[in-house]
Amino acid sequence: MFSVIAYWFLILIVIICVFVLVRLLLYRTALIYVLKNWLHWLEDRVHVHQFFKVPELNENFQENQFYRKVSTYVNSLASMEDSDFTNLFTGKKSNDIVLCLDDNQTVHDEFLGVRMSWTNEVGRGNGKGCNRTFVLTIKKKDKRRILRPYLQHIHTVSDEIEQRWREVKLYMNTQFDHQINGRWRSIPFSHPSTLDTIAMDSDLKNKVKSDLESFLKSKQYYHRLGRVWKRSYLLYGPSGTGKSSFVAAMAKFLSYDVYDVDLSRVSDNSDLKMLLLQTTNKSIIVIEDLDRFMAEKSTAVSLSGILNFMDGIVNSCCGDEKVLVFTMNTKEQIDPAILRPGRIDVHIHFPLCDFNSFKCMANSYLGLKDHKLFPQVEEVFQSGATLSTAEIGEIMIANRGSPSRALKSVITALQANGDARGSAKVARRRLSESASSAEESGELGGFKDSSPPVRELRKLYGLLRLKSSNKIGPSDHETTQMGR
Repeated sequence: MFSVIAYWFLILIVIICVFVLVRLLLYRTALIYVLKNWLHWLEDRVHVHQFFKVPELNENFQENQFYRKVSTYVNSLASMEDSDFTNLFTGKKSNDIVLCLDDNQTVHDEFLGVRMSWTNEVGRGNGKGCNRTFVLTIKKKDKRRILRPYLQHIHTVSDEIEQRWREVKLYMNTQFDHQINGRWRSIPFSHPSTLDTIAMDSDLKNKVKSDLESFLKSKQYYHRLGRVWKRSYLLYGPSGTGKSSFVAAMAKFLSYDVYDVDLSRVSDNSDLKMLLLQTTNKSIIVIEDLDRFMAEKSTAVSLSGILNFMDGIVNSCCGDEKVLVFTMNTKEQIDPAILRPGRIDVHIHFPLCDFNSFKCMANSYLGLKDHKLFPQVEEVFQSGATLSTAEIGEIMIANRGSPSRALKSVITALQANGDARGSAKVARRRLSESASSAEESGELGGFKDSSPPVRELRKLYGLLRLKSSNKIGPSDHETTQMGR
């Protein structure tokens, strides 16, 4: 009886061992992972390590910028998935998932063949909440060889990640206030325009894209020439032609922040320079409607201040990789000193909508690449009628449920605009004719002059002289002649 029990017990042990071996063979990656952890544990006990702390706050309780870079780098490591506890968060886009190391957890990294680890330590502060610190553990024998290159590697990788995921912001200048630190206030820049949605000639759009891409890659070239790494654009054309939307599209294309300079809030030339100094790299600095501001002859910011803002000494000292954009309705009345090369590198004209721009808008707004009404629309454009892209866009949005109705509404609006232009030309011609006839009759611009004409004054003066001469006697008349 005892032998039978021992026999079945032995069989059970064999089955369990076989099952464990099968499990290990089936999950050999898990076995390898466990063995690696044991080996690393033994290795860590043999070597002497050195520890480097990266606190979240510095000694002045201000944010430690390097802590942010380390956090970005650590959370991007592939070994994050091997951590025992990892937090999952929604990214900046709704379909993005971001992995973040949990409190007091460790993740491993490898650089130049050397293994090190990062620990996210969280402790209680002195009445100031939690103290968060990243602790780098590295073998003492490897410290001199790889520490500096590794820290530089962290800078580079984190900058690339932040550039890829950074949120573009819109900055606006405020009135000067001693109680406010800094003159710029920011909000997320969520403008939907892109270069693909801008209604612009395709060749011109491709040239702009090529110019922007070339600028992004030209840092060494600009520095070799001894020039500031910046680019200046002038966008000019009537209101409603898409200049502001184009600036937004440039910001999206470059992933640059936008600094919108409101000159009416600038106190003087020095204040304008200070605003420029407070801008950051990788930004677009915009001054809209510069022609209107210059026409107002404002004493706050002079022409000299604008010129120095564009390419003065301060401009060369406020950082690299900046794009300056100026918008105008027309550049005819602008001082040539503003428009010279070096201050303005690229001039882009935004005309009223033509047929090519209309087709681009029809594709974007209505999903139409072609339509039976397109020839009629083209004929109306060729007759000289036109509208701004903003006006045509509003018509398409209002009639987006029926593309045919939208096109008919555009045709009607274009024809009305063409008739209005023709009537305006006739009115101007009639006005000039009536003005010339009014000068002859003493009537000008609907205002009738109530004073007598010059001829009537001369007749009245002649009659008065004739009556006075009849009252004078002959002797008196002769005396008068002799006296003369």
